[in-house]
Amino acid sequence: MMPIRRDIRFKLPAARIHDWHSHGPQVTHFFNALSVFFPVGERFFIASVRNYRDQVTDPGLKKAVVAFIGQEAMHGREHERYNRLLQADGMPVQDMEKLVIRVLGIARKLTPRSWQLATTLALEHHTALIADLLLSNPDLLAGSDPAFRRLWQWHALEETEHKAVAYDVWNEAIGSGSVPYLVRSVSMVFTSLAFWTLVAEFSIRMIETDPETRRRPRGYLDLANFLFGKQGMFRASLPAWLDYFKRSFHPWQHDNRQLLEQIGAVTSDTAVMRLGAEA
Repeated sequence: MMPIRRDIRFKLPAARIHDWHSHGPQVTHFFNALSVFFPVGERFFIASVRNYRDQVTDPGLKKAVVAFIGQEAMHGREHERYNRLLQADGMPVQDMEKLVIRVLGIARKLTPRSWQLATTLALEHHTALIADLLLSNPDLLAGSDPAFRRLWQWHALEETEHKAVAYDVWNEAIGSGSVPYLVRSVSMVFTSLAFWTLVAEFSIRMIETDPETRRRPRGYLDLANFLFGKQGMFRASLPAWLDYFKRSFHPWQHDNRQLLEQIGAVTSDTAVMRLGAEA
């Protein structure tokens, strides 16, 4: 699977930033909280993969790494624009981003490059799981504001497209023996705890900052059902998350490439769009 760099700009309606999701403002702020991580996180992913780019010898993987970097750069740019809308709406996004920068900065300072790449593998697995859920279950975004829905669908499609690139770099540069397996497994545990703790904190801060959600406490039940209910995102993704701890795991063992057939429909009528492979 060769990723393609797509330079796409979304015109998000500022007036809908706090209630664009059809399941209500609490669920909206859960997705908004995820958006806070992407500009900083994508830069971390790019840097951690670049650290090992010179050790990649496979020509196909070399091309995939270049496309991976291009895609992540576009994701970071669009979520920066998204996050500026949140900040303008009164959300404490800058404070949240500073915390993410501080956490990842500690990771860069205190851990070797192999652990930084392992952290990228773990977070890429999380984004791949979220992407698969959003693309395979259209009801999760159905009825939401079209511009925001398409941005998340586009991001999900490209995360699916490049979900194995960092993992393949790991296997080529670090290896797949007992020590690399232990490192990536331990990293997944700590990364998952840190990431979802911050997502929960940021979601609650946004909900408590938004006067509309403070007046609608029942929205917390809607959010809990969306995440943990019978068809909830977390509940549905748990088996695939656990698969990561298999010695033989590879991201494309969850073969969902048929979902990439949606890319044309998602991007065809975006306001500004330029498609092309990364040189």
